[in-house]
Amino acid sequence: MESNQTVKSNSAIIYKIDDKPPIGISILLAFQHILAAFGGIVAVPLVVGGVLGLPVNDLAFLVSAALFMAGVTTFIQAKGIGKIGARVPCVMGTDFTFVGPSIAVGSTLGLPGIFGATILGSFIEIILSRFIKPLRRFFPPIVTGTVVILIGLTLLPVSIDWAAGGYGAADYGSLKNVSLSMSVMVVTMFLNRYGKGIISSASVIIGLIFGYIVSYPLGMLDFTPIYDASWFAFPTIFKYGITFSFAAVIPFITAYLVTTIETVGVLMAVGEASGKELSSDEISAGILADGVGSFLAGFFCAGPNTSFSQNVGLIPLTKVASSFVVVISGIILMLLGIFPKFGALIAIMPNPVLGGAGIIMFGVVAAAGIKTVKDVPFNNRNMLILAISLGLGLGVTVRPDFLQHLPSALKSLFSSGISAGTITALILNIVLKEEYES
Repeated sequence: MESNQTVKSNSAIIYKIDDKPPIGISILLAFQHILAAFGGIVAVPLVVGGVLGLPVNDLAFLVSAALFMAGVTTFIQAKGIGKIGARVPCVMGTDFTFVGPSIAVGSTLGLPGIFGATILGSFIEIILSRFIKPLRRFFPPIVTGTVVILIGLTLLPVSIDWAAGGYGAADYGSLKNVSLSMSVMVVTMFLNRYGKGIISSASVIIGLIFGYIVSYPLGMLDFTPIYDASWFAFPTIFKYGITFSFAAVIPFITAYLVTTIETVGVLMAVGEASGKELSSDEISAGILADGVGSFLAGFFCAGPNTSFSQNVGLIPLTKVASSFVVVISGIILMLLGIFPKFGALIAIMPNPVLGGAGIIMFGVVAAAGIKTVKDVPFNNRNMLILAISLGLGLGVTVRPDFLQHLPSALKSLFSSGISAGTITALILNIVLKEEYES
């Protein structure tokens, strides 16, 4: 039997990366990861398809394809196939970084152009994955800790928007929305803190189910999307055709660079939360999974795939770092892509319900980053790296118009608070000389 001291030293992780919880528990825990990532996965095809004016049946197909390929790439990342995949609990999906490039390409070359650029652009990450080892020395604890803090802090505004009803909602910030989100947060918090065994580990999904049930008598559930969704929709290779164009790849290049940087940060955050320091080879394998997943996604009419930072907070919160659980998540995501009615059942969950859980999850990520930097000597150099990186990363997140007059390539590179802060931390770590005690 492990001593209390041993357990505490590993952040009280109940199921470590290589552990396999019982299948019933694994499925329950897997759904927590799906619920945390679901909104992000389906939002990108909905936004891009909406701007391009696609009919409803095409939108539905793109959402199913996005879910299916998110499942495939999640499986590859968590399970590992040969040298592809970091074999860590990291959920994958299409990131908002690719919305702008997809709309730009789609407005001229349509969906075939988007999927052609997705395939060609994926080679950027595949190639970059081979150069992670020599770059690893530029990621000391002051940089990785700063990145993890940024991941949490830049996601908190998203959770607050969810809690208020969703950005642009007519009832944004209504008493009903805020009360529902806070009740989900409180239920999740108490279950996590005082629940025993699986009750604590599954606190997030129990809290979400509680919110789902409560939202029904409040009139916040619309079951129409479930009725309208088809029972079966298997993704079709090149359903819309394919167009390869060098000009179309250019807008995707910067987006792939940004997601590569973010994936390095997310993988390090996953390792930190799981109590395991990832090697350069494991991070390289994780970036390669990004590239290979995006390559395959283009064939199945889905956008580029990358790591989802939203799920990092579930690891320390639920004390479950099992890769097996996320492998199950990947399989369930594939099934959701094939059976759209089940996907619609999750999709109708009100934003305030997700927001209540998100506030805790993303706050925990930031706290994990603080835990990393607290062991770093807080001399003048490290204080400057932390302060400036957080300042620019959060500033860009809160006030994105700050970048509006930059050239498009630079604007894309720094448009994400995570990428802006990470790049800043990397540059300052090189430019500012280390202080040595005499």
